[in-house]
Parts: sequence; C-alpha cells; structure tokens
Amino acid sequence: MKQFLLLLILASSAILSAQPNSNKDIKNGSISGRVLDAGLNEPLPYVNIVIKDATSKVLTGGITDNEGNFTIEKIPEGSIQVEITFIGYKTILKNETIGNGNYNIKMGDIFLEEDSESLDEVTVVAETSTIQQKVDRKVITVGKDLTTSGPTASDIMNNLPSVNVDQQTGDISLRGNQNVQVMVDGKLTNISAAQLLRQIPSTSIKQIELITNPSAKYNPDGLSGIINIILHKNVNVGFNGNLTFGLAYQETPKFNSSIDMNYRNGKLNFFGNYGNNINRNENYGNVNRTNDGSIQLFNFLNRGTSHLYKVGFDYYINEKNTLSLFTNQNIFEGDTFGTTAIRFVDASSNEFQNNLNENENDSQQYNFNYKLDFDKEGHNIELEVDHNIFDGESFNDNNFVLQTDFIEDNLIERTRTTINLDYVNPLSEKSKLEFGLQTRLFDNKIDYFSDARLRDENGNSFPADINFDYSRNIYSAYATYSKSFEKWSMQLGLRAETVNVESEALQTNLSDNSSLFIPFENDYTEFYPSAFITYNASEKNTFQFSYSRRIDRPGIGQVNPLPEWNTPLISSFGNQELLPQFTNSFELNHTRNLEKGSLTGGVFYRIINDEINRAVFIDPADLNRIILTFDNFDNTSAYGIEVNGNYKFFKWWSVNGSFDLFGQTQRSISERLDVPTDIATVNDIIREEVKVDNVIWNFRLFNNFRVNESLSFSLFGLYRGRNKGVQFTQDVFAFVNVGMRYNFLEDNRATFSLNFNDIFNTMQFKFEGDRPFPQFGNFNWESRTVFAGLSYRFGGGKYRAKSRKQRDNDVKSDGGGFI
Repeated sequence: MKQFLLLLILASSAILSAQPNSNKDIKNGSISGRVLDAGLNEPLPYVNIVIKDATSKVLTGGITDNEGNFTIEKIPEGSIQVEITFIGYKTILKNETIGNGNYNIKMGDIFLEEDSESLDEVTVVAETSTIQQKVDRKVITVGKDLTTSGPTASDIMNNLPSVNVDQQTGDISLRGNQNVQVMVDGKLTNISAAQLLRQIPSTSIKQIELITNPSAKYNPDGLSGIINIILHKNVNVGFNGNLTFGLAYQETPKFNSSIDMNYRNGKLNFFGNYGNNINRNENYGNVNRTNDGSIQLFNFLNRGTSHLYKVGFDYYINEKNTLSLFTNQNIFEGDTFGTTAIRFVDASSNEFQNNLNENENDSQQYNFNYKLDFDKEGHNIELEVDHNIFDGESFNDNNFVLQTDFIEDNLIERTRTTINLDYVNPLSEKSKLEFGLQTRLFDNKIDYFSDARLRDENGNSFPADINFDYSRNIYSAYATYSKSFEKWSMQLGLRAETVNVESEALQTNLSDNSSLFIPFENDYTEFYPSAFITYNASEKNTFQFSYSRRIDRPGIGQVNPLPEWNTPLISSFGNQELLPQFTNSFELNHTRNLEKGSLTGGVFYRIINDEINRAVFIDPADLNRIILTFDNFDNTSAYGIEVNGNYKFFKWWSVNGSFDLFGQTQRSISERLDVPTDIATVNDIIREEVKVDNVIWNFRLFNNFRVNESLSFSLFGLYRGRNKGVQFTQDVFAFVNVGMRYNFLEDNRATFSLNFNDIFNTMQFKFEGDRPFPQFGNFNWESRTVFAGLSYRFGGGKYRAKSRKQRDNDVKSDGGGFI
C-alpha cells in the first residue's frame, strides 16, 4: 500500500511537470531590486512583481521578501515590462530590455506612493481564507469564511487540511496523530490544547501555521509537528482598528467579541487586542457493555467565560536597532455539571453520579525582543526572552448512590522561561549561515487533596494529599546552512540538546499519616539533524524533499500520577516514568501552479522509536472498572498522503479542497476478563499485547459563491473515514455547513455573516470496541448551531509593523481522553 501510494504521487508529479521547452536556446536574464514605502522609507514585503513581454503576456513574476528585496530569474531575452503592484499603493510600470550585453538588470530602490482611493478599499480581514505552501509549513490566512465557522478556535480547526479536533474531548491531531504542539504567537501558553482552543475567540485569529517538518532552527518537539495560532496585531499607520461580535445558538447561547487597535506614529508602534468568549454547551452520550448488559448514560452542561488580552509596542530606535515588548493575558472561569447513570440487569446494582467541577485559571506571557541589523543586508543578531506564568485551581464535588462521596481540590502553578539568541549571516546572494542558542526552563507544581477519592488494595477509600513537582530544563544550540543554485536550493541543519528532567510525587494518607514518595530523573543529550532540498523544475512546478529527526516529550497529563478524571466505571492516571519517543520523518511534496489556482501533493513516512500510547487495565479492586494510563512500546512506523488545492472556476465560484490519508501500526497493552464479571476474580485477568493497523482518510471541500461585491455564500463539507485505535474504533464522521456574508456601509467597512453548521445533524462520535470489555456507544454535542456575526473596521493606512518571530516551544497538549 505504501509503495503504491508513493509511486502514484511520483507518477502524477512527473506527468504534471512534463513541459515542452522550445526556447532552450534563448539566453535568459534576471532582474532585481528593492521596494520601499515612499513616505516612510521602509521596506515593503509581499509586493507583487510581474514580468510581461511586449504583447503584455505574463512571463514570470514573484514577490518581495521581508526586507523588500526581489530577484526574478529565467527571464527570456527581449523587451519586457516590469509591473509592481501592492494593495493601497499606486502601480509602477517600467520598461526594460534583457540582452545587448545586459542580462542582469539591477533596478535599485523603487519607491511606492500611497493610493488614497484604493487604500479605502483595503479590508483588514479578507473574504476568503488562503493557504500558502512554504518551505517547512502551510500558512492559512484566516478569512471571514473561517471566522464565521463558530465562536472559538476549535470551530475553525476542523476546516483546516490534515487537522482534526475531537469534539467530545477537545483533543487535536495533525496528520492523524495527537503528538502535536499548539502555540499562540509562537509560544506555548501553559494551557492544555483542548482548553486553549475553546478559549480563543475565532475573530482574534489572523493566521494558522501547520509546521509538519521544522528545520533544526526550531524545537524538535512533536511527532506530527506544530500548530501555531497567530493573533491579530494591527499594523497600519495612524489610528486603526477592527471590532467584531458573534453569537451562536442551538440549545444554549455562545457569544464572542473582539477588538484590535493600532497606533503608529514615527518611531513608535502601539498595538492591542482584546477578545472574549462566553460559552455554554451541552453534550451527552451512552456506553453499552454487551458482556454484562450495562448501560452508562452521560449528560454534561459546560459554562465558561474567557478573556484574552494582547498589548505591546515596537520601538524603531534607528535603522539598525529595533526593540519590542508585548504581553498576552488569558483569564478563564467556568464550571461543568455532569451526571452519570449506570443501569445493570440487576437494578439493585444501579449507580448514579452527580459531578460539579469549578475551574478558574489565568495565563500571563511577557515577551522582550531586540534586533540589531548590521551593514550587510540580512545580516543581524536577535535576542528574545519569553516568560510565561500559569495559575489554576479546580474543585470537584462528586456524589453517588452506592459509592462513597468525595471532593477534590487541585492547585496548579507553572512557569516557563525561554531565551533565544539567533544570528543570521548571508554569506553571498545565494548562501546563508544561521546559528543560535536557546535555554528553556519549565517547572510544574500540583497540590491535590481528596477526602475519599483514592482507594487501597482492598477497595476502601481514604483521604489523601498528593504533591507532584515536575521540572524540565533544556539547553540547545543549532546551526543551519542554506544555498541556492540555478534550479536547486538546499538547507542542512543540526541541533544539539542537553535535557534534565526531575519529578517527585509524594502521596500522604491522612487517615494514618503514612506516605509514599516516588522520585524520577532522566538526563539525556540528543542530536537532531534536518535537511531540505527544493527543485524548481519550471515556473509552475516545484518539488521538495525534507528530513528531520524529532522528539515527543510526554505531556503533563501523561506523566501526572494524579487522577485526571473519574466516573463510576473509569479512572485515568498518568505515568511518571514515561520516556520520550523519537521519530525520523521523511517528506516529499510537489506544488503545481495552475492558471486559476494551485495544487499541492505530498507523501510522508515516519519511523517511530519507543512509541507512547494508551495502556488499558482492569482495576483489581473492582473488576467492573477500567484504568487508563500511558506507557512506552516497541518501535513502529507511519505513512500518509496529502493533496490540497484551490481553483477559481468562474469569477463567482471558487473552491478549496483537501484529501489526506494516514496509516500507522499502533502497539499497546490491554487487559481483559475471560469469564463474566459477576464471577470473575483477579486471577481471571488476562494481559495481552495489542497490535492495531489503522488507515484513516479525510476529505474537505469549501465552496465560495460570490454574487456581487457585497454578497457571497459558502458551502463546506467534511467526511472522515473509520478510525481504528487500541481501545475502540470510531465510526464514519461527516457534516455540512452553509453560510453567507454581506458587506455594507461606506467602503464595505462593515460585514454581517450568518452560518448554519451541521445542517443534517450528522456530527457525532460513534464507536465500538472490545478492550477490555466489548462495548459500543455514541456521544453528541451542540453541533447544529446558527452563528451570526458582525464586524466593523475603522481608521485607515497600510504600514507593516515589525514582523514578529514565531518560535516554537517544548510542551505539547496534555494527554487524555474520555473512554
């Protein structure tokens, strides 16, 4: 299967790239220059450079880089016209001639002047989202079509290629794997990915980066890569801003709003963003065990309010020195009321649980950045210090009919400090050297109390205090070297890391003052090479091969020995001695530019050592109960294929679509009973090694229908195939959303949007499994919602403030899962 998919992609790429070349004897030339803002004398990135022949036929083109520079090669000999365009500026046309001894034209500095008429038409948020394939990542610029998907970041994620969000648990996966880092503005927030995605308002998101094979410059954490959420930072001259509101409803209301503002004057650029999310949602489900005829019925009501602030400034000291400061503040408060009813054939054994969970936390991020530019263009050194503080408290009150009631109180403190020092030196026009140092200091403290949650070997509950301290310090250095040739470019890199991990768990039985102390240490040094090779076969075809070695360090939820959650028949704990898993990742991509769109296809293959996966046990104190934890298993492999593209069939109809398929062999340990539970003893528990071969595929299609300048409609559909895991197999998953957007007021400054999500009410989690008990069930949530949104932009301008680095961090989302 893997060989067939690889051959299929290579064959397709060869067919697409086969181009006749009737001009091979014509000598080609190049043209270069730099584009700047005429008023501010600042470089302009992403300016369009189009090269046309004497008949105005487009020959080739490109865009400027972050410093405003451009170089366009392979221009045929003869008279050409250079067209320089950028939104908000007047277009420049220049005539040049390639030949007569001049094959390398240097245009020097080109100054663009503001076009006040076209500037008024610029919108802060585009109508339609775009996907750009870069060397090591996909960049999704979030348009109004995605922000109207729902009130939170979680609602957006399922619309992205290769990304899936479990709507029941909130866990996110990339390329079929949950070992993924989720960051905000290039930094981890100390909040689990599931909670983070529910707290960030969708309207606060500017871009989402999917980094599947990062270079040695970036942290090697995450088997499947990195998802980086970039928040809005208004970047225009003068005073500007954007205000948005959104409301979704099915059975309970969900509200979000945001405002982002910017003031740029002279050497100072001030920016700020505020977003909130007031959320209520219900979800419910059932689990049926066929071995004993029991039925578990679940019902949950979740309420939460989150506030997200971002404030900062850039200070342009002079042409060579820039200083930046910003802070992100995330405040959350919420509660969950849940009921679990368990019905047995013998009604006297029926159990009922009421659970009230109250949770509040705040996360604070403080970032300092200083950049020094040397005389040579692109030659710079940069220092960044990032400090993150998290404080959280949760309280659980659990009441039962048959079992002992208990309460839980959990206090969490986390700090993370990251220091980066990066140096970049362009050795020539076609080569560059980068190296740097990084320190990452992470500390996590948890204080847990329960009056009756824990039980001894006889099944008797007792009051207990548990203190869990976990620290991880990482010291690393990296170097990368890149060089480009006529049609080839390459980048080689190596990263070295020394890691120190220490954890201590102290459990105290408050009834007899006995205690259990479990220390753990793990020190290691590892090297992470990376390589990227790109071949530009033509203006329309690009091929890329990449390799990197990566690591998956266990998440806090996977190593935390404290009880994660509890039902009468299920408990979940972490494994304090869990080790990291290592991955060698290979990737091959092909991009084909079409007349009215583009198509990107790729294959990847991973070799995974010391795989981290679920382990499923039967509670020896109660043979009806399941205990879930994590462990390391034997080496395995994974593979996948991805195809995504966009095409504009007509002026009024454009589509974005993606198809992905992933396969992996999963290994685990599971226990089961060989006899009915009512007569079983601990001697009847059978432990077995489990091997599961899983192939899952997803298809997404987004249609945008534009009626006129003001009105457009959208249609989105997703289909996900069966997903086989160690514990159960998830059934087919599909849904369809429809929406509309209407722009109004002067210059279309206001936008009204309306979305009807899951119109056929098919979005649900259905499963069946046989480990450790044969069972089936399904879970539902408020997916069939109506979302209405309103946005308004004010001010004007076009200036690009300092591009902020996005550097990844070292802790992925918490492990977890409900069943």
